[in-house]
Amino acid sequence: MDNFCNVTTGEVRMSYAHLFKPYAAMPGQEEKYSVTVLVPKTDTDTMGRINAAIEAAKQRGVSEKWSGQCPPILPTPVYDGDGVRPSDGMPFGPECKGHWVFTASAKADYPPEVVDQMGNPIINQSEVYSGMYGRVNVTFYPYTFGGKKGIGCGLGPVQKLRDGEALSGGHVSAAQAFGAPQLKPAVPYTQQPAGGINPITGLPY
Repeated sequence: MDNFCNVTTGEVRMSYAHLFKPYAAMPGQEEKYSVTVLVPKTDTDTMGRINAAIEAAKQRGVSEKWSGQCPPILPTPVYDGDGVRPSDGMPFGPECKGHWVFTASAKADYPPEVVDQMGNPIINQSEVYSGMYGRVNVTFYPYTFGGKKGIGCGLGPVQKLRDGEALSGGHVSAAQAFGAPQLKPAVPYTQQPAGGINPITGLPY
């Protein structure tokens, strides 16, 4: 059944990419690897396979998790990027327009493989960022947690295909945060008094 619940997407855009270090949005939450996936609505093949995988996960839930019954209202992880966010009812960001949106995550013990176009591991973490384009392998699964039932999305390997305009949902460079670096003013040299001890080295001046 797991194979039916597993999907490798076509080319998607990635946001809120936390692929090398586990992340928690709120203090006290479990830290996980995660990425928000933006699937173009024109990619009907990928969405068709995602919908089939969600349906397979529902059937697995009925047989294994939910005592033979599917809840009448079952939360699923895929949202309409032209609609509003489920968390606060506000519109999704402009990058989500014309896309289906979902977030996939993996526990801290299971870091996802992150590879380039050729399938080689990406070593330079700065090459992976929110806004890049690639493909993502995900697995949809049924859950029961705290009395709630639904369909979750597990994160598997990630492949970067090409660069894109960086999005704010991720790491920000110092230059982006504080502006272009400024040249330090020259500090005039002052001779240290003789006989002192350098507090860093412990050696006499």
